[in-house]
Amino acid sequence: MDNLSNSGVSSDNNLNKPNPFDDDTSGSNVSHSPLNLGGGSRAEAPKVEAVSGAVTPVTSKPAETASSSERITGVKTFFTKLHSGAIAFLDEQITNWLRNNPGIVIKRTNTVVGEIQAKKTEPNIVVTIWY
Repeated sequence: MDNLSNSGVSSDNNLNKPNPFDDDTSGSNVSHSPLNLGGGSRAEAPKVEAVSGAVTPVTSKPAETASSSERITGVKTFFTKLHSGAIAFLDEQITNWLRNNPGIVIKRTNTVVGEIQAKKTEPNIVVTIWY
């Protein structure tokens, strides 16, 4: 590789010349500074207090969660068309399901309206219950 004439690189190229991609001085208005994505300031090291010669880190109390500590073990989804008779029937279905399964503890629910495809595509209300 010491012989540059056989490597396909012409001998008139200056190999000591800086790479034009390393420093953009051509005025192309391209910023090479890091982006600020609005995440606040840089992460800081934890604060340290000296107590009677010993150094101990200062930690804050972890935030309490609003949900139950028990894990979600199942999900049940109910859906019906958007008219009053169907919604009343949906209420009855959910009530009967809860009555027939007294050991269920509901952890979370979600309700959404969307189109469900059957013979016709119609808007439906979908109730999801995580337990």
